[in-house]
Amino acid sequence: MLSRTADNLFWLARYVERADFLARIIKAAQRLAALPASYSGPGTEWESALESSGAARAFRASRGAIGEPGVIDYLTFATENPSSIRNCLRYARANARSVRTALTAETWDAINGAWIELGRFEASTDASGRCSREELSRLFELIQKTSLDYDGSVERTWLRNDAYWFSRLGIFIERADNTARILDVKYHVLLPENESVGGSIDYFQWTAILRAVTSLTAYHWVYRESIKPWLIADLLILKKELPRSFISCYENIVYFLDSIAHAYGHTGPSQNQAHDVLAKLSAAKADEIFRQGLHEFITMFVEDTARLGQTIHEQYLLH
Repeated sequence: MLSRTADNLFWLARYVERADFLARIIKAAQRLAALPASYSGPGTEWESALESSGAARAFRASRGAIGEPGVIDYLTFATENPSSIRNCLRYARANARSVRTALTAETWDAINGAWIELGRFEASTDASGRCSREELSRLFELIQKTSLDYDGSVERTWLRNDAYWFSRLGIFIERADNTARILDVKYHVLLPENESVGGSIDYFQWTAILRAVTSLTAYHWVYRESIKPWLIADLLILKKELPRSFISCYENIVYFLDSIAHAYGHTGPSQNQAHDVLAKLSAAKADEIFRQGLHEFITMFVEDTARLGQTIHEQYLLH
C-alpha cells in the first residue's frame, strides 16, 4: 500500500472519531449546565469542554470570554478551529475522496451523507450563525450515528487487509487520547476547589462524563455500586471489556500494528512502543494510580499516545 493511501485511511478514521467525541463532550456540558447551581461548578462546564477538546488556548485567543453560545459555535461550526465538528467532517470527506476506490459504498455513503446533512444544518442557522437547541441535538445525534455507521461499515464490509488495519489504528489512537482527556479534565476543571471527592457535585459530574463516553450502564453492570471515582478510573483505564478503556484501545493498537508488521515482514519502533504502553497498563492497579496521581498517570499516557502517533506517521505514513 502507498504511504499516502495509508495516511488518508488513518486520518479518515481519526477525524470521524474526533467529531463523535466533540458531539459527546458538548452534550455532556449541556447536561451539566442544565443542573441546578448547587449541583455543578459555576461556569466550569464550558471550560471543561474546551479543555477536553484541546481548544481552550485557541478559543481564548480568538473569542475571549467563555460561554455556552461561543463554545458550541467554536467546537461545532467554526472554520478557524481545525478540530471543529465541521472541519473534522470536511477533512474526513477529503481523505475519503482521496481513497474512494479503497472504500466500500457503505463507508463512502456514511461520510458523504453526513457532510451533505451538515450543509443543511448550516443553512438553517440564523444570521448570527446559531441554530436552536433542538436543531443542535439532532445534529449531534447525526454525528454520533455517522460514527456508528462508519464503524459498522468498516467492520462488516471491508477486507481484513492493510487498508482495514490502518483505519482501525486511527480509530483506537484517537479513542485512547479522547478518553484520557475527558477523564483528566474532570479533576482539573470540573471539580470546584471546596468540593470533596465523592460529594454531590462530584456525583453528577462523574455521571455526565460516564454518559459522554457511553459507559454509565457498563459501570453499573461491572461494579453494581454507586458512582465512585476510583472505580470509574478502573473502568476507563484498566477494564479490557470496555471498548473505550485505555487498555482495550491499546490491545487493539498492538493487534493491528502486529498485523501490519506480519504482512510487511518487518517490526519497527511503533510496534515496540505500543507493546511497552500495553505492558504498563497491564501492570497498573487503580489504587496505585490514585496514590501516584491520576493526573500524572494520564499526562504520561497522553504523551505516550502522541509519541506513538508520531512514530506510526514516520514509520508508515510519511510520503
